[in-house]
Amino acid sequence: MMPHLNTVWVYLAGSPLLWLTATLLAYRTATWIYERTDRSPLANPVAISVALLVLVLYISDTPYKVYFDGAQFVHFLLGPVTVALAIPLYQQIEKLKCNWFALLAGSLIGGAAAITCAMCVAWMLGASPLTILSMAPKSVTIPIAMGITEKIGGLPTLTAVMVMLTGIFGAGIAHYVFKWMKIDDDLTCGFALGATAHGVGTARAFQVSQEMGAFSGLAMGMSGILTALLLPLVLKLLGYF
Repeated sequence: MMPHLNTVWVYLAGSPLLWLTATLLAYRTATWIYERTDRSPLANPVAISVALLVLVLYISDTPYKVYFDGAQFVHFLLGPVTVALAIPLYQQIEKLKCNWFALLAGSLIGGAAAITCAMCVAWMLGASPLTILSMAPKSVTIPIAMGITEKIGGLPTLTAVMVMLTGIFGAGIAHYVFKWMKIDDDLTCGFALGATAHGVGTARAFQVSQEMGAFSGLAMGMSGILTALLLPLVLKLLGYF
């Protein structure tokens, strides 16, 4: 950088609003790309935003802690936003009453399948026990997944990366999987998205319809609770820790 530009950059980098603004601009750019591609599932705004921010942090040689200190307001809003998912779900209360048993069974079976597949694939590829444990909660939303991993003795940072990759990949291919399987019911599609692709999948579901988003949020919450309660107990019985 030229001397005067470097001075400006140092000034801006010290402002807590810089990285919050950068995050919002990255998401706005990603949304623009998403709209330009006729809302293609492969042009997921979350994935594009992450890629843009990583590129900016790499080019500017900015540590993640500096970025987080500036953009932590977005992190703070995750809690209220998650709680707010109860509103669209309440609007689907009649369908929830009619399908509560199927949803509970689906959450249990889906969670068990996700954990079993992740651990088995890691084991077959020769991963270490530490890595296998870190892979177990990959289909649960990041805050819960990291807490579970810490409790069972895995690597929370590795889990966080795998959770994000799972969400982005799941949200990207879900549309094509549902189309191939000829599933077009918003309740079913939304619940499947939330159970497998957690927060990113829920964001994608809300882009389709309120009903799909509501049941995706429900699945995300149920999967997180059931996994947090049952996974440590099952692994302990199996002798993992």
